[in-house]
Amino acid sequence: MTDQIATADQPIFVLVRPQMGENIGAAARAMWNFGLDRMRIVDPRDGWPNSRAVALASGAGRLLDNAMLTNDVPAAIADATYVFATTARVRGLTKPIFTPEEAMAQARAIIAGGGRVAVLFGPERAGLENDDVIRANAIITVPVNPEFFSLNLAQCVLLIAYEWRRAADPRAPLVMDMAGTEVANGEEVEHLARHYDDRLTEAGFFWPEDKAPMMRQNLRNLWSRMPLTRADVQILHGILRQMVRWKSRG
Repeated sequence: MTDQIATADQPIFVLVRPQMGENIGAAARAMWNFGLDRMRIVDPRDGWPNSRAVALASGAGRLLDNAMLTNDVPAAIADATYVFATTARVRGLTKPIFTPEEAMAQARAIIAGGGRVAVLFGPERAGLENDDVIRANAIITVPVNPEFFSLNLAQCVLLIAYEWRRAADPRAPLVMDMAGTEVANGEEVEHLARHYDDRLTEAGFFWPEDKAPMMRQNLRNLWSRMPLTRADVQILHGILRQMVRWKSRG
């Protein structure tokens, strides 16, 4: 099979000795969820191609069609300039250890500099062997429950793919739909604060007297902390006026 890599604009995900076609298909689906399509498969237990992998890929079948099949890890990472190995176990090897977030930020920087990154994922039963890990430049460890650290292959692929996408795409700024109004300015907020201070003073809210200054500060701070619009300010003025009128009628 061919590994159609025209550019090194994304990491290569290498599934090492995967045991079940279903997990390969699910991994392909997880990759494609986040725009990744460079898969390599090392010595799959149940042979290749695998109909169960195709069934589970669910729309990501082209990743399987284009995946490179190799007999060993060295062949799968021969063109990589930096390799991560995913493992949850302490290996006793001297290597940098990254979280998924840190690793994919590093991968992004390496790729931006012209390098090619590969990520190794181990078989479902026991994960990568030390002979696999020693071929990597660094380790990715997912901070999972230490009493149950086993991750399904597709779950691990999903985590790393998600962090790649998150590192590669700058977050869009928060957009607020103003619904025909505008943000209240400082003068309008100050007027609202004075209105409430005056009416609450008349109502005896600021008591006992020794606590009144701090109560006033807290209330004023509340108005500044709230993202008030001009419409909000008018509603809050209106609520207070109506409550005063209601009390007067009583």
